[in-house]
Amino acid sequence: MPNVTVQARITPELKNEADAILGAIGLTTAEAIRVFLQQIVNSGGLPFQPTAKRPNTETLEAMLELENGGGQMFDSVEALFADWRT
Repeated sequence: MPNVTVQARITPELKNEADAILGAIGLTTAEAIRVFLQQIVNSGGLPFQPTAKRPNTETLEAMLELENGGGQMFDSVEALFADWRT
């Protein structure tokens, strides 16, 4: 099956920053776009949850801690607040 061309207008700054990041992981912009589009097809939607704001460093560190099995779990909000008071 022949390929088609996809075009998008972006700022030079965005392209340069993206190219630097992609180059560091061994991808071209075209390869990254192909991966992105394939993931949309595979997942039936965007392959990530769109957000309006990036979490701050403290929140990102807490999220990473939880992903790595750290942190505390509480059975209820009341138990959480009781722990904070001690």
